[in-house]
Amino acid sequence: MIIAGGGTGGHIFPAIAIAHALQEKDPSIRILFVGAKGKMEMEKVPQAGYKIEGLDIAGFNRSSLIKNISLPVKLIKSFIQVKKIFKSFRPDAVIGVGGYSTFPVLRYAQSKGIPTFIHESNSFAGKANILLGKKATTIFTATDGMEKFFPAAKIIITGNPVRQAIASMNISRKAGLDFFSLPENKLTVLVIGGSLGAKSINEAILAHYKELLGAGLQLIWQTGKTLAKEAAEIAVEHRDIWAAPFITEMQYAYAAADIIMARAGAMTVAEITVAKKPVVFVPYPFAAEDHQTMNALQLVNKGAAWLVKDSDAKESAVAKIIELAKDAATRNYMAEVLGTLSITNADERIAGEILKRI
Repeated sequence: MIIAGGGTGGHIFPAIAIAHALQEKDPSIRILFVGAKGKMEMEKVPQAGYKIEGLDIAGFNRSSLIKNISLPVKLIKSFIQVKKIFKSFRPDAVIGVGGYSTFPVLRYAQSKGIPTFIHESNSFAGKANILLGKKATTIFTATDGMEKFFPAAKIIITGNPVRQAIASMNISRKAGLDFFSLPENKLTVLVIGGSLGAKSINEAILAHYKELLGAGLQLIWQTGKTLAKEAAEIAVEHRDIWAAPFITEMQYAYAAADIIMARAGAMTVAEITVAKKPVVFVPYPFAAEDHQTMNALQLVNKGAAWLVKDSDAKESAVAKIIELAKDAATRNYMAEVLGTLSITNADERIAGEILKRI
């Protein structure tokens, strides 16, 4: 089987979870990943023990139309590369998880009559997946209400696969806090801007971390690449702040956290429901079709989360965190609702459904 896609952790980690689940069900399955050269999957997939081929492809640049001049050439080149990959690997099925490489790989597979499967992690489907969905064998979705994007008969609602270490998390709060060398006697705020960082969230913390500390809170701060140096300098000065560009062992961070501030990528939303931790979302407003806001509203509308607009983050996000820290009843209610939305076996369900259909 070929698994195509990537670009962000929200595509890569579910893809790896699906690969693991497929091989658990049938160890004889051979899996090849196809991604975009220069993107995060080219590093993360081999780390997980899988082979990956990279395509010379890029997505449509919404901010600068002039940068799209070379896009048709790259797309044609990627189809030539895909043809070569299929000739040597000869897949029985192809799974697309979103990202630049999904479209040429699944489109080519569909032209050859090879079964194709789509996992749409967001609550607002991307244009490429909508096009591919017309000829796909099955479409796995994270949420209900996706009939407006895909043929209803092809949809199976599975939720989003989360990393096994998080899905089976049995780490105590103390063990989580020990991992970050923080004490148990303070409420802990986990700030995660996604694998690439979040400028507005980092700027909000940078501007108001003293208010957080003054309210008796402590901080685990994943900065991504944005403002990592400034955050590290602050963490050296304040023992109640732990900061790093990336947290590899996220299960410890979720175990330690009492409140979370985060972007609303599909993977982050899925992991937070599994962790059952109260959250203030600051969705990235420039995501395609504003899908992060849609993802966040799936929880906000059920009372499981709060939302602060990206444009308001620097001014009010930290104040909302402090407000939530003072409101134990709301935190408890959020945790209860999140528990009802939690799905820990999406990868197994997806793997099982794929194997039934090939």
